[in-house]
Amino acid sequence: MRRRDFIALLGAAAAWPIAARAQQGAMPVIGFMSARSPEDSVDGLEAFRRGLKEGGFTEGENVAIEFRWALGDYSRLPALAADLVGRQVAVIVAAGGEPSGLAAKAATTTIPIVFGIGGDPVKAGLVDSFSRPGGNVTGVTLLTSLMEPKRLGLSTTMHWRPRSDR
Repeated sequence: MRRRDFIALLGAAAAWPIAARAQQGAMPVIGFMSARSPEDSVDGLEAFRRGLKEGGFTEGENVAIEFRWALGDYSRLPALAADLVGRQVAVIVAAGGEPSGLAAKAATTTIPIVFGIGGDPVKAGLVDSFSRPGGNVTGVTLLTSLMEPKRLGLSTTMHWRPRSDR
């Protein structure tokens, strides 16, 4: 799965809890927090907005997005999450890896949280299990950290040999 496709999927997942609140008349607000900076997230944000649009949500028309950026300083994440909770957003999208998801989870047990990480969300403490995440947290994992040892094993067992018929 390409990174852009993943972010688009994350955007569509973030729109899911908003659908019920959208009927209340007020424009729903998505809280988007990231450990990264906006400059480091241009492609991801483009895909996120495209995913929302595919789900029927257009920023400024029928959904608002409140952005919070840690700018690489993970110690800022708890305050950013608390700020979004205080803003009473409809959903929190915790981008930028495991630290964002954990900060959002620590900040609220009621606002839905959607995360995207490369590792094991169960081991990280984000969810109870893959089949039943439990609580208000759900997301997507690429399990890249679990695949790296397998990739290394494959690369050491596969030997390239030049063809002798050339």
